[in-house]
Amino acid sequence: MEIGVLVYMNDEVEKQIKKVHDFGMKTCQLCAWDFKLFTDEMAERIMKSCKEYDVKISVFWCGWTGPAVWDFYDGPLTLGLVPVTYRFQRVQELQRGSDFAKQIGVDIMATHVGFIPETPNTVEYHSLINAVKAVANRCKANGQKFIFETGQETPVTLRRAIEDVGTGNLGVNLDPANLILYGKANPVDALDIIGEYVMNIHAKDGLYPTDGKHLGEEVPIGEGKVNFPAFIKKLKEIGYDSYLTIEREIEGDQQIEDIKKAKVYLEELLNA
Repeated sequence: MEIGVLVYMNDEVEKQIKKVHDFGMKTCQLCAWDFKLFTDEMAERIMKSCKEYDVKISVFWCGWTGPAVWDFYDGPLTLGLVPVTYRFQRVQELQRGSDFAKQIGVDIMATHVGFIPETPNTVEYHSLINAVKAVANRCKANGQKFIFETGQETPVTLRRAIEDVGTGNLGVNLDPANLILYGKANPVDALDIIGEYVMNIHAKDGLYPTDGKHLGEEVPIGEGKVNFPAFIKKLKEIGYDSYLTIEREIEGDQQIEDIKKAKVYLEELLNA
């Protein structure tokens, strides 16, 4: 397993790529939400910076436009491809994201699909599956995998969706903290259900929700409910040998310190 870090595609993308190098890492997920930046010039800047700093982008994490409320009430109405109001627009945006990822030589694209319905025998579920299929097929045409970030659905619901989309190029970006933050699963046990589909991992930690409206709190790795020693052990047991991408959802000096500490902590577990 190789440790990397999540960085953002913005107007100072060179600094973002350099940050990966400065952390002593060689891989990152590049997270993009601003579609104005999906240009030939930006693609050239990214590839030049990756070459300069010897950094590989393991995953292009593509967002979408429109409202996004990260809670249990408005989240199902605003996030990902689930809300019908924004679905057509977001399918097109994710397809565009796949094209941009191809431009910069990245063969895996990830996103949050949204709160996938738990009940499969509904119009809502089947229409969502068709939307995901449209994105997955564009990725397939571009020689890419399309991977779901975990959290907003139970592992069995996610596995069912992967099986029902059935395009053969689907996988999972397993965020163990999200499974905790959304109260959906124990990350270690989740590997029994979706482990074979995991292609990348967000190394992140968090606490369970304390009320019925708000997500749990993200915290530094090692301070939350993700049992990282058991999690890493289970990853080794199932033969996972890809990327651990550190994500810390704060900004500033504290984020930098937490990422540095997380790198040391994960290295110790990998070498144990």
